[in-house]
Amino acid sequence: MAGRAIYIIEQSERTSVPILIALIFIGVPILEIAVFIRAGALIGLWPTIAMVFLTGILGVALLRMQGLAVLARARQSLDQGRIPVEEVFTGLCLLVAGALLLTPGFVTDAVGFLLLVPPVRGVLGRWAFAALRRGSGGRVWVDGDEIVTPRRNGSGVTRDAIDVDFTEVGRDEPEDRRGR
Repeated sequence: MAGRAIYIIEQSERTSVPILIALIFIGVPILEIAVFIRAGALIGLWPTIAMVFLTGILGVALLRMQGLAVLARARQSLDQGRIPVEEVFTGLCLLVAGALLLTPGFVTDAVGFLLLVPPVRGVLGRWAFAALRRGSGGRVWVDGDEIVTPRRNGSGVTRDAIDVDFTEVGRDEPEDRRGR
């Protein structure tokens, strides 16, 4: 499936996502400015600026340690023949945490530091997995064509069938015939 574009859209979330993105891009900077003003009034300009730099440096150091540990766990999972789902989710959380910690601001730093806490990631992971399991009403497109997934009736039996043609390729076949 290399080179194919796959898009999954949850029907119930189609209208709420643009609103959420607008709130994030407008609301977060306004909130950060308000917190900067309040912090500057309480502790002064230079201590506020120093705190922003220190939280960024501390966050990057913590991120590096946890990132290397997750990479080692992912390699270990692959070596044992397991798919590193938890490690991939943890890596995604660390990626978001890194972006938030490098963004100047106390609110983004707080959320970034929360994503560095393993129990918080565990709760997020369980929530995301449950949301994916509930997401049976989603629609999937591959290369511009909508893929209709089989529907199950109340007894759990699939009502639709998928007809598939395949070609078995053996190791003895020449290289030019493989992958067709």
